[in-house]
Amino acid sequence: MRSAVWPRLSCMGWLGRGQRSLSLFSSTAPSNWSKVVSDAEKIVGYPTSFMSLRCLLSDELSNVAMHVRKLVGTKHPLLNTARGFVYDSRNNLQMRGLVVLLMSKAAGPSHAASDLLAQDMVSGIYPSQRNLAEITELIHTAFLVHRGIVDLKEWTNSDGPLKDMQFGNKMAVLSGDFLLANACTGLAQLNNTKVVELISSAIGDLVQGIYHENAPNVEESSPTDGLNVAAWEEQTFLSHGALLAKSCQAAMELAKHDKEAQKQAYKYGKHLSLGHKLNSDLQPFVKSGVGEPVSFSLNAAPVVFHRQMVGQDKWCQQLQQARTFRNQLDYSKLWAAVKSEKGVSSAVDLCCYHGNKALEAIQAFPSSEARSALENIASAVTKF
Repeated sequence: MRSAVWPRLSCMGWLGRGQRSLSLFSSTAPSNWSKVVSDAEKIVGYPTSFMSLRCLLSDELSNVAMHVRKLVGTKHPLLNTARGFVYDSRNNLQMRGLVVLLMSKAAGPSHAASDLLAQDMVSGIYPSQRNLAEITELIHTAFLVHRGIVDLKEWTNSDGPLKDMQFGNKMAVLSGDFLLANACTGLAQLNNTKVVELISSAIGDLVQGIYHENAPNVEESSPTDGLNVAAWEEQTFLSHGALLAKSCQAAMELAKHDKEAQKQAYKYGKHLSLGHKLNSDLQPFVKSGVGEPVSFSLNAAPVVFHRQMVGQDKWCQQLQQARTFRNQLDYSKLWAAVKSEKGVSSAVDLCCYHGNKALEAIQAFPSSEARSALENIASAVTKF
């Protein structure tokens, strides 16, 4: 494991070749990111927003959607998840499938692929790779829906009728299971044992990562239960990186690319995902100012770095000082404590590290508009 105190890395090191500076998370310029996604979708042949349309318009899921409408007016998180599928101003919901398609086109046909197989390519991508992109999105969507299950033990009458929450939980379980079943059916139809093993293992990684995420955090148990940086990276890869990394590798396997190409595709997906999560964790600390209301996870990367740097005793003291008379946490005080040390700058350095490693991996593929799009996406995660 690398040292917790990161060397200063250049976030601009890969932007000297005339590439556009993009912002993946900036809420101030969503139109710029929308254009980037739109341009990338043109490269791969069709909008990824419609990749799962065959499933979403099926009779079975239409019936599910009718039941979900019954949640309108309640506070169940499944309703917000459903709204996000209809409109997402940052166009992040379909990004995994888009990256898989871009990776497929950037790599192109392999020498091992037959000329007859190459004739089936559309916009430089095999049909099986497009199917894989759909499967990746279905799996991701299924887990998003499953994350909307509410812990009814913590529900009170002031939060809304309990029966609405119980119904919402049933719909979250059934809807997520339906999407996951469709993904598994499509996976079997690819007729590639190695790809089935890769994506199946990614599903297992997701389950394990989400299990760790839902374990009692430092607000519910002893402050000594917090993650260190090594554990944070491991858990983040399981819950946020494994699916994309292994899907990129599987796309290379479907085109019969060699192990080296598969390795580089895997590295790109892995480092892009970790950089993406770091950027997301950093937003409350780089976008918020003093006195503004803030909210963040105590397992966010800057907090994990801060806790490891100041030591457990000082961290416990800061937690105690941030508690109100009702034993609730005042996040503005914790925010100030984290900002006062080097936790934020260390997390920025780590984000730049993963962004640069993703850019390094994609250099193994021939220069093309698809590779340039992947470079721009990787560069975006290092912008704040």
